[in-house]
Amino acid sequence: MEEPQRARSHTVTTTASSFAENFSTTSSSFAYDREFLRTLPGLLIVAEIVLGLLVWTLIAGTEYFRVPAFGWVMFVAVFYWVLTVFFLIIYITMTYTRIPQGLCFNGSAFVLYLSAAIVDASSVSPERDSHNFNSWAASSFFAFLVTICYAGNTYFSFIAWRSRTIQ
Repeated sequence: MEEPQRARSHTVTTTASSFAENFSTTSSSFAYDREFLRTLPGLLIVAEIVLGLLVWTLIAGTEYFRVPAFGWVMFVAVFYWVLTVFFLIIYITMTYTRIPQGLCFNGSAFVLYLSAAIVDASSVSPERDSHNFNSWAASSFFAFLVTICYAGNTYFSFIAWRSRTIQ
């Protein structure tokens, strides 16, 4: 004999979620490291920003285009000033934990700033307009100070990199 067919029951479960609920659980927030600016590398980055700003504003306020060597100094000073501000933001927000350390950045900044500081110092010559001379001499002084700051951060980046490779 044939058995009668039973009616099959289907259970459907639905869930509703809003975009806001999903967004709040999946988004990550940036951490803020207040103590970084109190460390020696943090203080060096702040010094690099302040002194680098002095280098390029002292040159930009003059007729630097009359001396072609100052074009190189301006390029290095503005380029690394912008990148250093960017790296300060990366360090303060602790994004560097997701991005490799800046040994290459600090090393290249040191080498190029050293060359720019030497070019800056060798291009300074007294002329009739003492405003240009004073600004160029001051920019040369600050370029060497920024070079020292980048050298310090290169050293600290090297030590941090070396401690990671030994482990």
